[in-house]
Amino acid sequence: MGNILNVLTAVKWHLFPHATTFTADAIPDLEGRVVIVTGGNVGLGKETIRALLRRNAKVYMASRNKHKADATIRELREDTGKEAIFLELDLACLSSVRRAADEFLRNEPELHILFNNAGIMWPPLALVTQDGYDLQFGTNVLGHFLFTELLIPALAAGAKSSPDHHSRVITTSSAGALLDTVDFQTLKDGPARRRRYTEQLYNQSKFLNVVVARETAKRYAEKNILSISVNPGNINTELMRYKPNWLRYLAALFVLQPPAQGALTQLWAGTSPEAIQYNGEESVEKKRTTLCLENAYGGIWKNRWRFELGDVSSDDCTAVAVFIPLPFSVRLSDRTTAQRQAASLS
Repeated sequence: MGNILNVLTAVKWHLFPHATTFTADAIPDLEGRVVIVTGGNVGLGKETIRALLRRNAKVYMASRNKHKADATIRELREDTGKEAIFLELDLACLSSVRRAADEFLRNEPELHILFNNAGIMWPPLALVTQDGYDLQFGTNVLGHFLFTELLIPALAAGAKSSPDHHSRVITTSSAGALLDTVDFQTLKDGPARRRRYTEQLYNQSKFLNVVVARETAKRYAEKNILSISVNPGNINTELMRYKPNWLRYLAALFVLQPPAQGALTQLWAGTSPEAIQYNGEESVEKKRTTLCLENAYGGIWKNRWRFELGDVSSDDCTAVAVFIPLPFSVRLSDRTTAQRQAASLS
């Protein structure tokens, strides 16, 4: 019965969007605020950056493809008179994630808002990350988690200089979070993963977005770092690029909303003074908060996650062990000099 209700709720969110009075014009002036938007060269990310530039934020467009990003930066400059800054980031490659975080920290001591917006949906099962993880888990969840962890020192510093004394991490989830939990054996490639449909693996990644966002809120509340997951609704972006053209056409005709409309959800969570009271919750349909599956908030999860920061190796680096479900809790990187220096300032 519970699964049926979850499906009906997901359908309701898609077919009957919640009315809201929030618009991009309600975003406060963001002069002096530093923002990163992952996947910012297309879709929701592009519209999010457009709105932020219009409100005077300094915005980094964290994207994989520099050619596409440069074209979008030029388009947004012509429209807003402001220029976003390209930050090379491939979320499906953990070494790229580390390089991107290190480059940012070399240039910026503070980060006020991080939009974990980039994502991939329904790719062929043959595709995995460079580190052997399921591509949707690796891109949507693991890459964003590591990126966020490496930027915590800048987020903590940003909270101190922000007018509302908070920094924010906004993670784009989906109504798919209601449709599945997680099979730990499918996070890396193997027989269990190959028995699943790509749609199931997508729903799993979106559920884990909510779980990680909730955990981030709990762990860093004392640093005044807010973490909110959002469901933007059914939006007409490139996410459906792996589906047939006829299906994409019908979806765009009858179901999907414009990207600028979907971007309002994360813009509200990332900029609205009202959103401060919703740390750790999920926002849907531009301005309303809701709860995901109960398992996302504790229960079976509290003994399945591990997060560690500790000194290792003879060169006195600080290791970062990503908190992902056991048995895949593994050390992924050593912090670089820039990341250690940033941490010492927070």
